[in-house]
Amino acid sequence: MVARTRCLAALGCVALVLLASIPVSAQIGDAISAYTGANAEGYLEPLAQAIGADLNSALFHSAHIPEGGLHVSLELGLMAVLFSDDDGTFMATTEGGFSPETTVEAPTVVGPLSAIIVPGDGGTTFAFPGGFDLASFALAAPQIRIGSFKGTEAMFRYLVYDTGDIEIGDVDVQGYGLRHSISQYFTGLPVNIAAGFMYQTFKLDEDLIDATSFSFGAQASMKLPLVFAVIEPYAGLSLDTFKMDVEYDDDDGDPVLIQFDSRSTAHLTLGLHARVTVVSLFGEYNIAEQNSFAFGLGIGF
Repeated sequence: MVARTRCLAALGCVALVLLASIPVSAQIGDAISAYTGANAEGYLEPLAQAIGADLNSALFHSAHIPEGGLHVSLELGLMAVLFSDDDGTFMATTEGGFSPETTVEAPTVVGPLSAIIVPGDGGTTFAFPGGFDLASFALAAPQIRIGSFKGTEAMFRYLVYDTGDIEIGDVDVQGYGLRHSISQYFTGLPVNIAAGFMYQTFKLDEDLIDATSFSFGAQASMKLPLVFAVIEPYAGLSLDTFKMDVEYDDDDGDPVLIQFDSRSTAHLTLGLHARVTVVSLFGEYNIAEQNSFAFGLGIGF
């Protein structure tokens, strides 16, 4: 029991270190203050897709759920999105009555650092803020899986982290879900099959970013026993729904609320899970609106 407690503490420490590498929050609030409406949505769109992709990754690594007994797994899921060159820019239009109205290719939040300055009438200028030159967006979250009751298990993600750093901000990730074994109702199946859902929230600096995600789908896996381990290829197909709100003050100090439209996307997961006694390792690739990959470590029985 002491060993498992130490393992959980170690997983939590790793998660905090990874989250502390996200250069967002107050800096984003300052950069986006020049924008309202469509420009703000275009500027933040790659980040919205990345958060949704990360939240809906590393949710499972096996479709095998025992029919009964106490089964607990303490895990750390590491999820990441790699940005392409196309994610670095969007078409933005001058705002606030600026004349002449001008549309340019401007940086997104993950794009180049340099701002785009547009000259206007009477010596005026309009500045399209630069991005943060991000090649990727990574998220780490400890999670616990508890089962089983009639082939059903529960999963929880929870991380509240006060960084104490104005350049990073407070991160709050919470989630819960259920999965149920489908294969228990059939005999002779060559694979295990399960179905379930996961609901999650992601908050950055309380009011700046407030996002929710919901995933519902089915999973399949096959155990392949080896001499010292069990290898288990797994796959899943789900429907993911994601929504994000952003709240900040513009350059005049007026509050702005940007509500991204709720979006739904099909999501295919392909992965490989290896287990040696009580230790599990898994890796996966996720194909959805925004592709992502994930790795995980688990300690359980």
